[in-house]
Amino acid sequence: MNGGVVAQDTGMANLQKIDHIVVLMLENRSFDHMLGYLSLEGGRLDVDGLRDEFANDHAGRRYPVRHLETTAIPDDPDHSASSVDLQVGGGAMNGFVASFAATLARRGVEDGDPGAVIGYYNAADVPVYDHLARQFAVCDRWFSSVPGATWPNRLYAISGRAAGSRDDLPHNRPPMYNQPSFVRHLDAHDVSWRWYSFEVGTLRLADARYKLGHHDRFAFFSTENLNWKAALEIRMDSGAASFLEDAARGTLPSVSWIDPNFSNFNPIGFQPNDDHAPADIKDGQELVLAVYHALAAGPQWDKTMLVIFYDEHGGFYDHVPPPAAPDDNRRVFGRYGVRVPALIVSPWIEPGSVSTTVFDHTSIIKTILLRFAPDALVQPRRHLGLLARAARAGHPHYLGTRVAQAHDLGELLTRSAPRPAPDRFALIQDAAARAAARPQGAKIRGDAIDLPPATDLQIRIAAAARELRRRGHPEGRP
Repeated sequence: MNGGVVAQDTGMANLQKIDHIVVLMLENRSFDHMLGYLSLEGGRLDVDGLRDEFANDHAGRRYPVRHLETTAIPDDPDHSASSVDLQVGGGAMNGFVASFAATLARRGVEDGDPGAVIGYYNAADVPVYDHLARQFAVCDRWFSSVPGATWPNRLYAISGRAAGSRDDLPHNRPPMYNQPSFVRHLDAHDVSWRWYSFEVGTLRLADARYKLGHHDRFAFFSTENLNWKAALEIRMDSGAASFLEDAARGTLPSVSWIDPNFSNFNPIGFQPNDDHAPADIKDGQELVLAVYHALAAGPQWDKTMLVIFYDEHGGFYDHVPPPAAPDDNRRVFGRYGVRVPALIVSPWIEPGSVSTTVFDHTSIIKTILLRFAPDALVQPRRHLGLLARAARAGHPHYLGTRVAQAHDLGELLTRSAPRPAPDRFALIQDAAARAAARPQGAKIRGDAIDLPPATDLQIRIAAAARELRRRGHPEGRP
């Protein structure tokens, strides 16, 4: 028996300890940018993070790694495929500052700081991550799936492949794809799942099968900020729920996927908390704490695993060169993208764990299917002819080489018994104090998606929401 089979058998056995997998996918930060401080300042020699000597050179100046003074970076670094190629520099990881300098110049930003992309945050800036890193597991070899933009990486996380490009669809087209997703296999096996979001769920944009309808499978993260009319309509719908309510009641499905809030322009009035620059990462910390606390305080804690990770690095520095990746399209997708932060939370994980196993976003799919639908990982016999292919339209598809060869997360669930959730009181106090001191944002009025978005991602999501509504998706529904 080879090592890969042994590891998969171990993972499958460990995964039987959990009945609920919760996934939170955030936006656009690199491992060194968010967690590199663990080795540089935190004394964690077991984590491959930042070192004092790391730097990028540009235009005759050396830019060493430094702690950032603000948790909200005003300018969004470029993370298109060509920019990522420049940043990675063939594995030298020396083009991040040069890429950001070119981006600032192209946008006409005269007082921008190109060295911001090589800056990092520390424990005081990311207190929730610092707690989770001490109490659970850090994955310091989790690479984004694609050296490129947001949607190719989100597609890999949902369907195990992208739509033939490392870049998003052109600006004049809403990001609406038809990539068969892993949830088709969950449906085929009668496995419960729900997609929680603050606006239209990203699954509707990735897999055309779920573009419209399926309302019992989609819910808001919270109904707390809904106006009275929308809240009443949601609560009157017997199939409607929210993540916070489901976690508190112990009614979470087998698989929960959480989209963060990508913009101010959402039906339930939350400010951005996805960590996509220029969003303040303190808001992202509050979201992660809300998810973690809801699970830790809920009745399903002993049987749950939470996965927190990022779609891609967003143009921010990381020092680890992305390795080659197995793929059905090695010419375009034969290399992983830049390393991203990843934290795994479960009562079955030993405190202070670090995994050096190579993971990418397809490890999420591998873990979910290995636990709930393992036969979906077996490549079927090839069906020939148009009739056979037409008969399979809308049904589960084999998710390909990347998923088949991905490592699952079962190796981290090593405890023989679950442990109680650690104390979180200080984190909750700090978050409550910050919320109390923050002025309330403007209420959402009228047609939220018609307000002018600020970032490329917000523009694309707003365009997709308009298109879905044009096709019949109800207003004010996720």
